[in-house]
Amino acid sequence: MTVKVKDLTVEELQKLITETVNDAVENLMEDILGLSSEEYLKSIEEAREEYKEGKTTKLEDLP
Repeated sequence: MTVKVKDLTVEELQKLITETVNDAVENLMEDILGLSSEEYLKSIEEAREEYKEGKTTKLEDLP
């Protein structure tokens, strides 16, 4: 069922906006923390190298 904005109460719209903004801020904070971690950045670098070298496993081959 699709709900249109015009059908929401003010309180429902405020709640929707608040939850959306809170989720976006939380995701941004997680990104900032992750990208400020040297270990995290190194793991991304290693994963990209493994991918370039073909060291991957197909999804259907996973147990």
